[in-house]
Amino acid sequence: METGSGQDTEPAAGEPVWIGLPPGLLRMRRLLLVVWLGLIALALGGLLGLFAGPAWAAFALLPLAVIAWGWVMLGRNWASWRYAERADDLLISRGVLWREETVVPYGRMQLVEVTSGPVERHFGLASVQLHTAAAATDATIPGLDPAEAERLRDRLTELGEARSAGL
Repeated sequence: METGSGQDTEPAAGEPVWIGLPPGLLRMRRLLLVVWLGLIALALGGLLGLFAGPAWAAFALLPLAVIAWGWVMLGRNWASWRYAERADDLLISRGVLWREETVVPYGRMQLVEVTSGPVERHFGLASVQLHTAAAATDATIPGLDPAEAERLRDRLTELGEARSAGL
């Protein structure tokens, strides 16, 4: 299976096969960053230049610096997201400074839904939201291709029904 981050190499025996997020999510987030902060930079520069003088318009460079920093941080965050389907549970790993790994047992899943807002639909992306009895273990896998999101939803629902029947 192709991934965006290249993190799924041949695992050792018993190791999970990690799947990274597709690059479309990174493109969408970076575009939103540039659009919103670019508009703020233009508005700030225009208003400061008009009302306070051209020297004050240099403060419009601050949002541009945040764009450069955010560009790198979004790339690092995107590369940190991955998930793995194991025999009894789903693993979701994310985080750059603070790594967070969520383990969701199939038998504890109550609801698996695929969501896609207007921006995600424009970029051809969808998210899988997992709901369990314990709110602390609810999890989301963002930015998947819609076909992969539906496949994952169907598989997780099937596995969840099979595992919960044995309880």
